[in-house]
Amino acid sequence: MTLDCCCQYTMGKLLSLLARDENSCCSSQQKYDIFLDFENAQPTESEMQLFDEVQIVLTEASDVLSELKRYSGADQYIKAAINNPCAEQNALTWEKLMPKIRTLRRFYFFSQKIAFVVPQILTEICSDDITPSVHLENQQALVKQFSEIIEFVLKFDEYKMRIPAIQNDFSYYRRVLMREGMSAYSFTDQDEDSNSNLNIANKVSLFYAEATPMLRTLSNVTSQFLNKDKRLVDYAIEMLSTMVKVCIRMLEAPTVQFRKQETHLFVLRVLVGLIILFDHVHPNGAFVKTSNIDIKGCIRLLKDQPEEFQTENLLNALRYTTAHLNDPSTSKTVRALLMET
Repeated sequence: MTLDCCCQYTMGKLLSLLARDENSCCSSQQKYDIFLDFENAQPTESEMQLFDEVQIVLTEASDVLSELKRYSGADQYIKAAINNPCAEQNALTWEKLMPKIRTLRRFYFFSQKIAFVVPQILTEICSDDITPSVHLENQQALVKQFSEIIEFVLKFDEYKMRIPAIQNDFSYYRRVLMREGMSAYSFTDQDEDSNSNLNIANKVSLFYAEATPMLRTLSNVTSQFLNKDKRLVDYAIEMLSTMVKVCIRMLEAPTVQFRKQETHLFVLRVLVGLIILFDHVHPNGAFVKTSNIDIKGCIRLLKDQPEEFQTENLLNALRYTTAHLNDPSTSKTVRALLMET
């Protein structure tokens, strides 16, 4: 498989997908062919209102990732303030630090926007009277947006893990805020009192203490959605596993070709993100035989990708951000296959 092969354009730009197997828990015993177009899906009239709301969030998500990639810490100023804790140095450190703290707080508040829109999407694409296959076929625009959120979550956490300065900067800020309060220097936001700053700082600190904070946000809000309406648990879980199969089919089918190389990478990231999310919200995880996910096939698929796609980061995400990989119920064969490099 070559990059040129992955990027060729096909008439109609529609992807022929096998979305179900015969043992699906919530469907009649038949197979479905779904045509899903991640590159050009447009909202139907019934999707339009929610689509527009989610698109605003996704537009901001792109800005968040750009800002995160450019993030540089205040290490040298923090070290200077620790080594020479005079008023002048403290004031300079805070002047350099506060723009970064506002950025980090913005990222945290943006995670709450993700937490707000995800249940709305799940409500639309998961129901007890329509199968996941029908949802996927008829609500492609919302499914695409859900996939874009999953991709954003994976990218955000990957970038965050590469920048230790994030936690260092915010830890220093919180320590000083707890120790000095508002009176030490003019460093707090003018429209907030010290208690408000400290309360927010505590929440943001917990957010960045997570190795994968956006994944935690996504898995928590998905679990809350499932717990809120027990009737939808099986259908929501099956939607995730069906989307995994859709991604696999897209990547494996010899007739499926993408106009853009980025679409191939997008589907790979969404595949991994779906498996990780499934593993976090399903009681038994994605690695047990009863999960209805071909986990060995997914791992082999990732390992068989061209070197240019650099799927090692995605394999690392499966290795280190899933919840059930090291459970006794996980096959030793699966664990060995995933861990070998």
